[in-house]
Amino acid sequence: MKVYLASTSPRRQELLKKVYDQFEIIPPTAEENAKILNPLELSLFLSRQKAKSVATKVEEGLIIAADTVVALDGKILGKPRDEEKAFYMLKALAGREHEVYTGVTLIQKPQKREKSFGEMTKVWFYPLTDEEIKKYIRTKEPLDKAGAYGIQGYGALFVKKINGCYFNVVGLPIARMYRELLEWGVV
Repeated sequence: MKVYLASTSPRRQELLKKVYDQFEIIPPTAEENAKILNPLELSLFLSRQKAKSVATKVEEGLIIAADTVVALDGKILGKPRDEEKAFYMLKALAGREHEVYTGVTLIQKPQKREKSFGEMTKVWFYPLTDEEIKKYIRTKEPLDKAGAYGIQGYGALFVKKINGCYFNVVGLPIARMYRELLEWGVV
């Protein structure tokens, strides 16, 4: 069975290698600008859009797509458009608790099977100084990440604790996904 990852994220690719030795990467063509305010619903909607965009390009196989959303007090923090927005997001997260949601969609063709599920992890940041935030932004790491940080990179220095799946915060709740794939009998 061919496996397709609807993502160009190196982090998702690395995690998927824990389940499948070989898979093909097909970048999704879905737009990431839906007007859904609920973070879990948004992550699920976007993962479905990504999976369906790749499903139109393949005849058979398993398509895996995911989307990660960071929320603070129920407000979605997307990817910062510039360093100023990254600073604002990190300043807001400093010393606080927030949630990270990842929606995952699995599509199997030609069986026409589809399943979506979501995970949520709570993350607590230490208080941060403006200089700490600016130093982090200079690494450029925050600029392509939801919530302006990567827990698997330098952003790990800010995380006081988490409650839930670490890999969910990285971008793919791999253990939960594995269990879903076991139910389908495709691992």
